[in-house]
Amino acid sequence: MMTRQLFVIVLFALIIGCKQNNNISIEPSNPLIKYVGRIDFSDANAPEIFWSASEIEIQFTGTSVSATLVDEKGLNYFNVVIDKDSVYPLKLDKGSKTYLLAEKLDGNIPHTIELIKRNEFKTGKTAFKGFYIEDGELLQTAANSGRLIEFFGNSITSGYAINDNTGGDSPDSTYTNNYATYAALTALHFDADMHATVREGTGIMVSWHEHIMPEIYNRVNPYDSTSIWDFKKATPHLVVINLMQNDSWIVKQKNYPEFIRRFGDTAPSPQEIIKAYADFVALVRAEYPNTPIICALGSMDATKEGSEWPGYIKSAVASLNDKAIYTHFFKYTNKKGHPRADDNKIMAESLITFIEDTLAWK
Repeated sequence: MMTRQLFVIVLFALIIGCKQNNNISIEPSNPLIKYVGRIDFSDANAPEIFWSASEIEIQFTGTSVSATLVDEKGLNYFNVVIDKDSVYPLKLDKGSKTYLLAEKLDGNIPHTIELIKRNEFKTGKTAFKGFYIEDGELLQTAANSGRLIEFFGNSITSGYAINDNTGGDSPDSTYTNNYATYAALTALHFDADMHATVREGTGIMVSWHEHIMPEIYNRVNPYDSTSIWDFKKATPHLVVINLMQNDSWIVKQKNYPEFIRRFGDTAPSPQEIIKAYADFVALVRAEYPNTPIICALGSMDATKEGSEWPGYIKSAVASLNDKAIYTHFFKYTNKKGHPRADDNKIMAESLITFIEDTLAWK
């Protein structure tokens, strides 16, 4: 028979043991997880991520946290943001794998983990299968400013080659990092969530690939024309459109297959270019009737001195007769290839100042 003293000792040991092994698995459908972006929840316990800047965030107590991810191609990178101030890139392997995101944490205080997609959808989709926390519990995610900014853009906004400091302009997914773009920096400045509807090489009239923005702007799965995003799920407080850089090149490439497919043998006239841009902005306005829209361009050569493309955009915006649609042009970055991280900091400063002055955001 167990003595009273022995019973107390055993009970105490069990309590301590339970406390030390308070390890929990968190299913993707848990309502305490914060999701940002166009994420496909057809399977609530394996939501699929396609678009740049898509984010999964939790707040928790614990000593370590892991996540299970299933990557289609093994080409994707996510940024892991710990407690809002420590960031490192996580390279995913093809297939399913559980990744240790953070360890040796102080288990007595709340922590946050954010998983933020760096790459465009061309590097493949990623399914999220849940978190695992050691010695802790899941908490309600802290609220931010409540603002949301949506960006429609091309390689400039996706962060193509933004971290390539080799002197080249590499398409390798290692160097693509949406988190370092002017778009992400602007959203961070205003403590805003961000949607990035972006793909490199994309135009409004013609692209270097098969899709133009008016064909994919409303999709969850960019490759599936039946996968339609419900715009009512997240109404942004601001939309920024930075497109037409690719159009400005391809309309001069009469032998390029996409030129031929879109235009035949005749380049579009200025009036057709202006109308195409206005028509796309009108599509966005139809989804967001009350949201300010900034029609931007740059900082590549579509905004160099003498370029007609800023004028096309000004004319298109004027034709819409909408006082909540603005234009803002980034100064031409006169260098080889795409804007790098330092260039994007300058672009962010320009856009932030414009937003503060025009919309009175603080």
